[in-house]
Amino acid sequence: MSMVDISGKDVVYREAVAEGVIRLKPETIKRILEGRVEKGDVFTVSRVAAIAAVKRTPDLLPLCHNIPITHVGVEFRVIGDDRILARVSVKTTARTGVEMEALVGVSVALLNIWDMVKKYEKDGSGQYLDTFIEYVRVVYKRKGGIE
Repeated sequence: MSMVDISGKDVVYREAVAEGVIRLKPETIKRILEGRVEKGDVFTVSRVAAIAAVKRTPDLLPLCHNIPITHVGVEFRVIGDDRILARVSVKTTARTGVEMEALVGVSVALLNIWDMVKKYEKDGSGQYLDTFIEYVRVVYKRKGGIE
């Protein structure tokens, strides 16, 4: 087992975008939009969590290279009455890409949303019957050129 040797690769502009969806009860989505979540502003805290996660990716995935992150963008969009889409874009100028960083960022954003609203999502026996994360994937990557 070892890290991939990227010594011979050129330093170039790289970008990746990942997204994923969390399904929640419609009442929970409404509570988020109205700013009535006890733990605070769900989107602001989740944005900060995603950025921090991107920067810590090599600490979480042991064979990922520690690369200089030049930009992280985090967006949230409510879809219908029961879903939130999170999208994380990551940029660098390095010898390897930022797909894992984008995936970790979006995963942590979604997990943070869940953590902040779990009180409202549990049923009478403490189970999460309507709550799940889905469709976490890389939707775009770019190597070379300048943004």
